[in-house]
Amino acid sequence: MSEKYTITDLQNVAKQLKSPPPCDETMQVHVHQAEAGNANGIWKVDRKFINGHGIVMGGFVSAAVDIMMAYAIASTLTEEEGFASIDLDTTFHRPTMEGEVEISAKVERRGRTIAYVTAEVKQGDKLVANCVSSLLITSLKK
Repeated sequence: MSEKYTITDLQNVAKQLKSPPPCDETMQVHVHQAEAGNANGIWKVDRKFINGHGIVMGGFVSAAVDIMMAYAIASTLTEEEGFASIDLDTTFHRPTMEGEVEISAKVERRGRTIAYVTAEVKQGDKLVANCVSSLLITSLKK
């Protein structure tokens, strides 16, 4: 079984004090900053994410954004809290191609048990997708 990351661990990944979880490495998503409900980073897209039409498969875009949204919400949580995505909606504006993709995520609203997070995906300063997600905030107190 792989290492389980705590909220502090995720916050430390964003500060480059800890190695990222395996999903980040597999997806090649690199968080550069995550604090006060905002996170941003880069997704390095290479051939393995390209479909038969020469563009990035949409599910990969959504997965990369879900990772950055996790850092945005983690930046607002304590060690006694956890989270899980309960929905994720991606709207595509143009194809995503090989190369670097910028992802920024923001916690728009956070209640005791539900948070609403938005994200933008840009490539070459052009908007390629917007995402919205609702996240369940869980209590890890025993």
